Amino acid sequence: MRMKHLVAFACVLSAMCAASGGLDEKAAEGRLSVRDFGAKGDGITDDTAAIQAGLDYLAARGGGKLYFPFTANGYLIASPGREYAANGRLVRAQIVIPPGFGHNIRLEGEMPCKLLYAYQVRPKGCEKNGFSPTVFGSNRNVNTMLHSTWDAPEISDPKERPWAVIAAPEGDACAGRFSVSILSFANLEVRVHLDKDKMYPTTSAVNFHNVSRLIVEDSQFCLDENVGDTNLGKELQESPCNTVGLMASGDQNDDQIFRNVAAQGFKYGFVFGEHTCAEHLYVHNTEYAISFADATHPAIINRVVAQHNARIFCTLPNGTFGRRAGWVNLVVNECDYETGEGTLPVVSRLQYGVADPENRFRGSITYLQGYPGNGNCSFPVLGGTNLVLRVLGGDTRH
Repeated sequence: MRMKHLVAFACVLSAMCAASGGLDEKAAEGRLSVRDFGAKGDGITDDTAAIQAGLDYLAARGGGKLYFPFTANGYLIASPGREYAANGRLVRAQIVIPPGFGHNIRLEGEMPCKLLYAYQVRPKGCEKNGFSPTVFGSNRNVNTMLHSTWDAPEISDPKERPWAVIAAPEGDACAGRFSVSILSFANLEVRVHLDKDKMYPTTSAVNFHNVSRLIVEDSQFCLDENVGDTNLGKELQESPCNTVGLMASGDQNDDQIFRNVAAQGFKYGFVFGEHTCAEHLYVHNTEYAISFADATHPAIINRVVAQHNARIFCTLPNGTFGRRAGWVNLVVNECDYETGEGTLPVVSRLQYGVADPENRFRGSITYLQGYPGNGNCSFPVLGGTNLVLRVLGGDTRH
């Protein structure tokens, strides 16, 4: 009997070694998929543990790409968030980027995301103009999607760490308390749950505050529903929760590269820091579209499309999300925006193009109101005395 047990154990050990060898080979060739760790992508099975297993494997290996094949129903992230990572550091996330400076991980979906969902609640009768009334359940799944159905505890103190679908834990390196040296994120959409009774989310999409070097491409961070429903009389509401679409690296970071990235429906769309270089950003239906606490090393943004946001370019008060306030050196080469005047949600109507009450912005912003596009731009400014503001093709003002 003892010999049979030894043989059985040897068979299991052999199978485990063979599987590990297969994973190593796939990782070395860039073919390692979340399906290799049991993810189904059927929109029914909770894939949280499978995705986490893939990340943990890559971290132990020293890095690599975790591939997400496209599925019609996306990858369900249903497990509750963890307040602390395995190393005991605060993280508040459903999926945790393993801490460590010895690995280089890339999360990549099958194809670049289609960006932008309905950013206004179109009324009945809009059919005559070629549109359809905005209703729940009309978003199509055309992206490689991670869909969270978990409602995080409400965090109303802006100095606290928000809950997120994906995050790296706090570390000890530099002012940004980095725990991860580099992370890439491409071709993925992260949807968080919109509570249709409250009409605001309680969960952020991704929190990469504690990643030193960050590259995000062709990705979108949004809600799992439209921002309202004409038939039900629902629209996005002002949020008591300090949710964020994409929280980028904290102060004293390395390069921050963003190409073709969108955020929609959160209180804060993008929270950036120094060393930011962004090629093309979409941001819609936020209370604070693009925010900075500090950017001693300049942030350069080539193009922004900002449709229906209460405030577009903002400076954060000291301590917000644990970030220290300072000078924000910013150059925006072109901002194409719409005010949302006369449309729903009311919370998305423009109040300020620049919200900088402490006058910490330094640099320039060139802007143009894309609709109605007649050159009569409404771009109210709060503070901003150290900014040069230019209307595209028009006058300059300080």
